[in-house]
Amino acid sequence: MKVVAIVGMTGAGKSEVARIFEEHGFKKVRFGDITDEELRKRGLQPSEENERYIRQLLRKEHGMAAYAKLNLPTIDSLLKSSNVVVDGLYSWEEYTLLKERYGKRLSVLAVWASPATRHKRLARRTERPLTLEEAASRDKSEIEKINKGGPIAMADFTILNEASLEELEREIKRVLSALK
Repeated sequence: MKVVAIVGMTGAGKSEVARIFEEHGFKKVRFGDITDEELRKRGLQPSEENERYIRQLLRKEHGMAAYAKLNLPTIDSLLKSSNVVVDGLYSWEEYTLLKERYGKRLSVLAVWASPATRHKRLARRTERPLTLEEAASRDKSEIEKINKGGPIAMADFTILNEASLEELEREIKRVLSALK
């Protein structure tokens, strides 16, 4: 069984890519679910400010590999019967933890879209929309504080997501074919 971890800047289309992998039989683990659960536990409303606070808190408590570390039991359990797609690999430390754990069974897929495209998508999304200022702030934080550039640079595959959903699906089929 394989683990495909999807990395990309916010708004690049990671969740859409994960959804398509699910349609091809992969079980999904969304790292951000941990943030959402922690928000609920603390009675906080979902917002860029609250989500950032929780992400920073979890990383302070569990280290920069927090999301990978906290999701290992779920990934391991799903791998017993299925390939797994991870929606939302963020830090270099998460990447190295997953690489050490799963070795050649891990493939990293970077999803890339320009800042202008991503920021438009983020403003339009129904769940957790971001203003231009929030999106730019999150970009800066992901690059400077979360070490997101490393996993993008080390990706086994890169998909450009600037066009149509049909084009994205064609690119994903190319990756799925290469994974076999």
